[in-house]
Amino acid sequence: MIVPAALAWSAWFAPLPALAAMSSPQDTSALGFLGIHAGASLRDIASEIQRRRGQLRCEQARADPRVRECRGTLPDSASAKGLSVWVSAIDSAAGVIALSAPVGPATLRAWRDQLARRYGAVETATQGKQKMMQWVRRGRMLRLTWRPEGAGTTASVSMVDGRVLDRWGQDRDAGARP
Repeated sequence: MIVPAALAWSAWFAPLPALAAMSSPQDTSALGFLGIHAGASLRDIASEIQRRRGQLRCEQARADPRVRECRGTLPDSASAKGLSVWVSAIDSAAGVIALSAPVGPATLRAWRDQLARRYGAVETATQGKQKMMQWVRRGRMLRLTWRPEGAGTTASVSMVDGRVLDRWGQDRDAGARP
């Protein structure tokens, strides 16, 4: 019993950074899926999609030149067409990201399990035929949604960075003032 006591005492007297490193949980506030994160720069998202051999094309919004709407695909072994990608970015920061594809039961289960392992278990909510799981961290939200469509299931992962959207709204409000 001397060894456990010695370990307990050494942990008690360990420098604070060492204790913090031993007990600090992984920062999960970025809320990402497949290497794409809420609030990420368009450059980072495009790089990740290109690294995975996908495509992303962006157009500047007509109503606000700071907004870019991007669409593309991300190859995925679970879907022959790959994942559809949609990004709405303000000043090159992603405010809203959506990844969607028709999926089989094994892929949907893998997505749910992967997200629950990373961000924690959450209840599944049901609205009509649609089901969803949602995580919120520091002004960001990630939602996995799935619903039957035709003979299969369509699933999507949506990521929203509220801080990016709030900044945009504040800038728009400030610009509208006389």
